[in-house]
Amino acid sequence: MSARFPGFRLGKVLATSFTGTLSERHGDAVERIPTPGRLVDWLVVSGLAVESCTTAQLERARELREAIHAAATAAARRDPLPASAVQVINDCSAQGRAAAVLTPEGDRRWRLGSASAVEDALGVIAADAISIIAGERDGRLALCASPTCRAAFFDTSQSRTRKWCEMNTCGNRQKKARFNAGKHEKPGSAKQS
Repeated sequence: MSARFPGFRLGKVLATSFTGTLSERHGDAVERIPTPGRLVDWLVVSGLAVESCTTAQLERARELREAIHAAATAAARRDPLPASAVQVINDCSAQGRAAAVLTPEGDRRWRLGSASAVEDALGVIAADAISIIAGERDGRLALCASPTCRAAFFDTSQSRTRKWCEMNTCGNRQKKARFNAGKHEKPGSAKQS
């Protein structure tokens, strides 16, 4: 991965990890797949290795990313799913022709077609989004408590009360802000009667 680009924020859930390729949506947005090559990089590190990507495929990937974000956000809020987002997710899922294969180690991997590898990869991501939005997996969709992030994430913690999309980024930032705010309040708070 090139140092010119921001790093990827990889999660354990493919679909919500994919929506994280655009972070800080309500602040200074950070686009983590600004070029077709960066989408290839993200797909490779996510177990969906493709050799190349066109600009049109990158645009389709971004359209899918935003559709998943919109549908996951609506599901987390228990709002109706946006029809346009559902259509994009369904279309991408139907277009993909990836096959799940079992490795000798007992792991699932994806076999992507050579002619339509990016579309196949997007189909896998869309199918993963369908499974979490439809409630087929153990966990719950939630929104990051960071006011600049608000990313949808899939909470699989035992209590299902996780607040941050990632503790190492949004959670630590919020803890640091609270700590710094507390340091500034202490001198004045002792003088009040």
